[in-house]
Amino acid sequence: MTWWEAIVLGVVQGLTEFLPVSSSAHLRVVGALMLDGQDVGATFTAITQIGTELAVLIYFRHTIVQVVRRWWATLPEIRAGGRWHNPLRLADPDARMAWLIVVGSIPIVVLGVLFQEAIEGALRDLRFTVFTLAFFALLLWAADRWGRQVKDLRVLNGRDGIAYGFAQAMALIPGVSRSGGTITAGLAMGYSREAAARYSFLLAIPAVLGSGGYQLAKAIGGHSDGGIAVGAGATFLATAAAFVVGFAVIIGFLKIVSSRGYLPFVVYRLGLAGVLAILLATGVLSPTV
Repeated sequence: MTWWEAIVLGVVQGLTEFLPVSSSAHLRVVGALMLDGQDVGATFTAITQIGTELAVLIYFRHTIVQVVRRWWATLPEIRAGGRWHNPLRLADPDARMAWLIVVGSIPIVVLGVLFQEAIEGALRDLRFTVFTLAFFALLLWAADRWGRQVKDLRVLNGRDGIAYGFAQAMALIPGVSRSGGTITAGLAMGYSREAAARYSFLLAIPAVLGSGGYQLAKAIGGHSDGGIAVGAGATFLATAAAFVVGFAVIIGFLKIVSSRGYLPFVVYRLGLAGVLAILLATGVLSPTV
């Protein structure tokens, strides 16, 4: 991979990570078009996501600091009166959110470990990506169309937090979209468009940083996931590009969904699925490496 190819892929990652269009699918397709059909691999994808997640940490720094402070301040309540209390029922919404982010991160970790081989192999088949792009586009449209959109994050409870977590775990499949899965779940549960998007950003922090760190450690250790070999310099450059572009996208995305909803992304996903199907049918792209 050349450095300019790394920059292009980093820009693609930054543009698509927070949008409900699946960044992993875009990296898989754009990478294959640029690299003679080769797959950039799950490792490169996960490491570049660290860049976009750093953008989340900076953009939501005040919210994150507040949540951590309230979580720390309410720790005594968990062991009050000589017995343990359910942290998912704390009255303080910020402290409760911190615990919900922890609990909601468990599904993607467990499923990621259990199905690691399929995630890095069979599920990256582009024919399956066509299906997931289209199917989850329709789910997002239905949730945006018929969701009540009356809840904000102050009423987030344990049941909804766990449902968010399982929805995020669907992002292990290229084409689903981490933000798309969590936002769809949030809309279906009655949360507002902006609330669903904001919680999607916050919930992703442990999962994305953990996955990126794990893949980075494996790459340093010489593990190969079957993707194209990418040098440390190119990977760093792609991650930096993803950070810069991702920060700008967060700002624009929250404005768009607050005023226009998610229909533009539904249309885009369906269009991308159609284009990808044509590229596969005409032999321009191979479904597997």
